[in-house]
Amino acid sequence: MVLDETDKKVLSILQTNSKITNAQLASEVGISPSSMLERVKRLENAKVITNYVALVDPEKVGIGTVALVSISLAVHQLDSVDNLTKKLNEFDEVLDCYHIAGEEDFLLRVAVKDIRKYQDFVLNKLSKIPAINRIKTAFVLSTVKSQTRISLDNE
Repeated sequence: MVLDETDKKVLSILQTNSKITNAQLASEVGISPSSMLERVKRLENAKVITNYVALVDPEKVGIGTVALVSISLAVHQLDSVDNLTKKLNEFDEVLDCYHIAGEEDFLLRVAVKDIRKYQDFVLNKLSKIPAINRIKTAFVLSTVKSQTRISLDNE
């Protein structure tokens, strides 16, 4: 799907405020509400817009520890990768999982209540996946920047 400038403007606004009404969005973009509704539906149907969510402050819901976890596989076979990704998708603690190139094979962002919960996660979940050879952890001390908005000005 090719995005025009209006699509990009719509996406930029929705990434900042997905609770905006259709009428407000149409007014900001400068098109009719019915055209806006059709445009947003087209973006949703094309899977350009994949979801609408509420972002939650981790500390306010009792999440005090965030870790970046690097995983190296023992064997690089399709079955091993499939088994690992299936398991990782089952773990609520894993917020993001990236299959990466480089020294490690996967990079996870993991959020838990505290260090004890992280220890439990590693010992009772991650370590039990046979495909994993090595686990390396870096704990987040503070978040300098966290953004969900994707810039659409990169063309």
